[in-house]
Amino acid sequence: MALPFINGMTGHVTSSIWEGVRLSLVAGGHPHLLLSLPRASDAVSSAVFGGGFLQLDHIVNRYVDHSYDCSDPVSDMQAFAAACGYPPASTAGLLTAVKLQQVSLWEERGGEASVLCCTTAGAGNAARAGAARTTYAAAYKPGTINTVLLIDGKLTHACLVNAVLTAAEAKAAALGDLGVRDAETDALATGTTTDAIVVCASQSEAYGTEHRYAGTATDLGGMIGRLVYESVAESLAAYRKALP
Repeated sequence: MALPFINGMTGHVTSSIWEGVRLSLVAGGHPHLLLSLPRASDAVSSAVFGGGFLQLDHIVNRYVDHSYDCSDPVSDMQAFAAACGYPPASTAGLLTAVKLQQVSLWEERGGEASVLCCTTAGAGNAARAGAARTTYAAAYKPGTINTVLLIDGKLTHACLVNAVLTAAEAKAAALGDLGVRDAETDALATGTTTDAIVVCASQSEAYGTEHRYAGTATDLGGMIGRLVYESVAESLAAYRKALP
């Protein structure tokens, strides 16, 4: 059964499905959420800093306001991580304009893997993939729906990519069920123009299974879908409640 965590959290919470994983809300002059792992783990990421296939033990979701200078976010995040003392080679940095207190954290324990999902979600620039709309040659803004999946289990790299696909489907399903619309086309939105995701796997052999697939017909994909759906919906509900 999925376990909802904290909306409006302060301080930190520890995971019950992956020993040593902790989510911290860091306040002060540089507010951010920090997911810290007990050791560097295989990951696939679309983060502005720390993207691609790599090993991560720190995942930062940093709050910036809408006036943030996006001209060089990679260098800015690198400097931010260094100032916080996070190792640059194993840190992924996400940027969000969503209030950090609107974070939603869910986790679920399974027989062959366990999953934690952490999401900050807003809908200010909701968009529908595949619809004719305004696009740009290159565009970057702070992330509106940022999702982090931590999977305690052994996964192939192909399975990590499959997990990204299932997470995207679940996000789109949540937005559709909530009636979130593309402001430009009025079609039901499938995401926003600035979504990002990080998926990490512990590669633990404790479950005795190597996962090659994470589609919706698999136990692993089922967990991913449920947790992403619930965390996107919960964070969006908090975002909507806070709107003027």
